[in-house]
Amino acid sequence: MTNGWVDIKNTDMMLIMGGNPAENHPCGFKWAIEAKRNRNAKMIVVDPRYTRTASTADLFLQIRAGADIAFLGGLINYALQNDRIAKDYLLNYTNASFLIKDGFKLPEDGLYSGFDDATKTYDKATWNYRESGGKSGAPAAGKTAPAGTPAGLPANVAYDLTLQDPQSVLQLLKKHYSRYTPEMVERITGISKDQFLKAADLFTSIRKDGATKKVATIIYAVGWTQHTFGTQIIRTAAILQLLLGNIGRAGGGVNALRGHSNIQGATDMAGIFDNLPGYLKVPTPADTDLEAYLKRATPTASKPGVWDSMNYWGNTPKFSVSLLKTLYGDAATKQNGFAFDFLPKVDRNYGWTQIWDNMYRGSVKGLFAFGMNGVMIGPDTQKNIDALKKADWLVVGEIYPDETSEFWRAPGISKDEMKQIQTTVYRLPCAGFAEKDGSMTNSARWLQWKNAAVPPPGDARLDQDIVAQIFLRVRDLYKKQGGKFPDPVLSLTWSYTDAQHPSLSEIAKEVNGKALADLTDPATQQTIKSGQQLPGFAWLKDDGTTSCGNWIYCGSWTEAGPQLARRGTEDPSGLGIYPNWAWSWPANRRVLYNRASCDLDGKPWDPERRQVWWSEPAQKWVGNDVPDFKPDSHPKDHLGPFIMNPEGVGRIFAPLAAFADGPFPEHYEPIESPVKNALHPNQSSSPVIKRFSTPADKFGTTEQGFTVVCTTYRMTEHYHYWTKNNPVNVQLVPEPFIEVSTEMADEMGIHGGETLKVSSARGTYIAKAMVTRRIKPMMIDGKKIYQIGLPIHQGFRGIAEDEGKNARTPANLLSPTVTDPNAYTPEFKGFLVKVEKA
Repeated sequence: MTNGWVDIKNTDMMLIMGGNPAENHPCGFKWAIEAKRNRNAKMIVVDPRYTRTASTADLFLQIRAGADIAFLGGLINYALQNDRIAKDYLLNYTNASFLIKDGFKLPEDGLYSGFDDATKTYDKATWNYRESGGKSGAPAAGKTAPAGTPAGLPANVAYDLTLQDPQSVLQLLKKHYSRYTPEMVERITGISKDQFLKAADLFTSIRKDGATKKVATIIYAVGWTQHTFGTQIIRTAAILQLLLGNIGRAGGGVNALRGHSNIQGATDMAGIFDNLPGYLKVPTPADTDLEAYLKRATPTASKPGVWDSMNYWGNTPKFSVSLLKTLYGDAATKQNGFAFDFLPKVDRNYGWTQIWDNMYRGSVKGLFAFGMNGVMIGPDTQKNIDALKKADWLVVGEIYPDETSEFWRAPGISKDEMKQIQTTVYRLPCAGFAEKDGSMTNSARWLQWKNAAVPPPGDARLDQDIVAQIFLRVRDLYKKQGGKFPDPVLSLTWSYTDAQHPSLSEIAKEVNGKALADLTDPATQQTIKSGQQLPGFAWLKDDGTTSCGNWIYCGSWTEAGPQLARRGTEDPSGLGIYPNWAWSWPANRRVLYNRASCDLDGKPWDPERRQVWWSEPAQKWVGNDVPDFKPDSHPKDHLGPFIMNPEGVGRIFAPLAAFADGPFPEHYEPIESPVKNALHPNQSSSPVIKRFSTPADKFGTTEQGFTVVCTTYRMTEHYHYWTKNNPVNVQLVPEPFIEVSTEMADEMGIHGGETLKVSSARGTYIAKAMVTRRIKPMMIDGKKIYQIGLPIHQGFRGIAEDEGKNARTPANLLSPTVTDPNAYTPEFKGFLVKVEKA
């Protein structure tokens, strides 16, 4: 979230897409209701199903699953055509005025400039800004980089403050989305022209007649991310919010609703293969040493010469060296590049779906699965089961037997086949969430410490104990037996009071970071003694005198104690900031980029919702929130508010390698679609998405009879795959079902409660029909299209499953093995199936 849960109460307008917070985030959804009740905020809900969230909306639109970019692109086009944009914000706080290279081509035919059909990738050289010849902003005449020079952003960007140059970002944006007319939106999404125009008028009404006071928020969840173009859906929302001037403002932003209590924390701490903690770039084989890595990973400012950019990622050396000192301690010295060579170098995609594909192909021999039911998660549950059959070993840490630990007992596997499975399975009883302390980082970026309610039962162990004890035994083996490269293991810092049972509070302090020498701030003369906790990431150094396990968490556990354990309920501003409740990264800041909540002179766009502002007497930025800005930067300096970007401004156009599939989002069809792409039929799906290619990877077509669009979802009554082991939850929803429209039921002669079989190219799902008016057939480009919905929770292990009360068919038997080319998220939404009576 750029903002936070509580901040939603400050909004005047909500667009909720790709999420159903009333059912999936019911506690957080109260803030949306607060906004409606206390501010008369309007709510627009766009969803394939009429949900409980939709029941509270001022306007509900049913959309075909996978058509979100077409809808959002239509909103962008409407805002531009009707001059409902934040003009001063757009000109000064975004790259709308930046000029793009002449060779850049928009994807009228479905392809941007630079596409290589042989490799299915883009040469992104033209996806870049023009270089300026001076302070005027005019392009440099005939200036080109020497052959072989790696593409980079120019230091001095050409720009046009009139926004009329045809190569300006704004004019290219207008041209790109001019194709997204209300008629085209209707053809692609199934939303009627009249309904779309009603939604577009309502959402952009906050900028009617040049108004700047009101603000809108966009709220989404995995209904956006779980597509082959999921990252670009979110990008489209960001562009729309930049156009309307809604980023950085109370009640605004683009706000992701995380599906677990600590998903945000998992990504913050690099629970994904292509980041280090704090979103630092991972080393690659081309990074021959620390110097080479830092040169590649540290951006330089790229902006109009007369503007300024804080370019905060320019501090990457400080963040990286402090991380290395945390990992390797005294073994990390300046002479050996702070042990940079100890870090693994990522040379390929190690994303979730790729791991299972590698196991299926035989190159991954074993898997640790802690709290992660990979068989149920999919995609293509059967492929994951078959992959585990080929593994040498599997370790599962869980609180219940699950489908992953008992993959060898999946339906369809005979006793004779079980005997042929050679995978050794180790089942480790782990502590549940209520049986351990530690911190969780929620959707709002709040780090909140929790205490254990009860001890783990029986032989169950804490997760960190299991990991620690495995590590210590592996380290002992390296000590005794040596190995090709034992240094990273032998040198890893492990200075906990109890090495076998590390305290999470000690780990949290380690993540925060400490001084490794006496440090003095030259401006304030404040001194931090060696060994003391750091108060914030501004203290981090690149000379080895600080350690920090995650720079964005620096400040969460200081010498004053665990800031993340605070429970102050005072809210002097009334904006729901609660500065003394827990701790929000970065720097306890509640709204990111909040400098953009003020005009060029540093005065809030809305004086009634003042977050930060420039204090002329104090000659610094002050406010109710922590300013996300250089504290003493006078407004006349024109320092950009988007301090993490090299440009200092928000990116409407995303240059160079920011995204694999285009600098502007374009509508592409899901990998399985009932129609051709109305914008470019010869390039229906994204040209750069990866299709997996084992015998298990099958994709359906309408010609094969797969004509129904299927989407999956969660229910309030169940928590993913755990609660099917809890009698109370099973009583609430005892079995799976298939949600079908009354029109489809009438056409097929289906009655509620009748057993249906849903098939994709990959597998079959069997459950009872739930006939409902919550889903309706849609006209998509002249074709009548049905959609169905499936809950994801039931599988082949659980109370009802073990009693034989359902068909024991996980929903992800149906989903395809294809992923977003940016985030590598599988396409769990919008694939094709056929529906039959069982």
